[in-house]
Amino acid sequence: MDISTQTTKAPQTPQPPVSRGKRGARGATRPGDRVFLGLSRGSGILVLVIMAAIAAFLTYRTVLALGENEANFFTSFDWNPSGSPPEFGIAVLAFGTIVSSVIAMAIAVPIAVGIALFITHYAPRKLGGPIAYVIDLLAAVPSIVYGLWGALVLVPHLDGLYGWLDDYLGWTGIFEWHGGAPRSLFTVGILLAIMILPIITNVSREVFRQVPQTHEEAALALGATRWEVIRMSVLPFGRSGVISASMLGLGRALGETMAVAMVLSPSFDINASLLDPGGGTFAQNIASKFNEATVMGRDALIASGLVLFVITLLVNGAARMIIARRKEYSGANA
Repeated sequence: MDISTQTTKAPQTPQPPVSRGKRGARGATRPGDRVFLGLSRGSGILVLVIMAAIAAFLTYRTVLALGENEANFFTSFDWNPSGSPPEFGIAVLAFGTIVSSVIAMAIAVPIAVGIALFITHYAPRKLGGPIAYVIDLLAAVPSIVYGLWGALVLVPHLDGLYGWLDDYLGWTGIFEWHGGAPRSLFTVGILLAIMILPIITNVSREVFRQVPQTHEEAALALGATRWEVIRMSVLPFGRSGVISASMLGLGRALGETMAVAMVLSPSFDINASLLDPGGGTFAQNIASKFNEATVMGRDALIASGLVLFVITLLVNGAARMIIARRKEYSGANA
């Protein structure tokens, strides 16, 4: 009797069902992913289009204004766009904007970093929480409130500080005070420092909280003190974040309008002393002169706004370059 051998086939491994939303095995995307990609890409393009439209509008009106201007736009101290012939320049405005912002940053950044370090590494939780909450509230205060406080409270109480600076640093010429109401660029810088302090503090605080705990524990295990831990682990890790926070504060300081207009006694003149009244900023000049300006005057104000627009872009670009260069030292890749 012949026995026929039968070969049995091995059972096939069941394949997972193919999702209906996929169009292939490789490189396929779900409909939700495609929608999200389109929306995000469209949002990015929309931002660029808006920025380009703003730049084009400002450039067009600036060309019209400069075509009629009889003075040097970058070096003239005059501002008379309604004259015959019109003459206007931004030397005083550029000087006032840069000087007041530098003063604000010099005062606000060290204090903000110190407060952020105190909240995250020194203060107990019961004390650090309320302090952080108050700083968050200060960041939401409108500019007009700061301006009213500066005009009614800050300015009348700066005589003592101005007198002290004149007594001990007046020989430099920069802090020489000739009396009068302290409505100067130095007062503007102090007020701007108070305004940007919450922004820099909040961002720096969140950056310092992201420091890996292993970095700090390793430094403590090697016998480092609390300050050495901060100096070797916390500050290098949060350096790029502090720079970003400072640039955010600087952006607000450059474009602040109402608060500056309420505490500054403007004049188109550059004084050697920061304590003498006078000077002006781009935003303050636009806000104070726009309503009463003629067509030519508005074009001149728009031209000054274009300069402020370019300065802001340069500041943001410089901040990005600094962050990119120091990224390898920030500890983010650890």
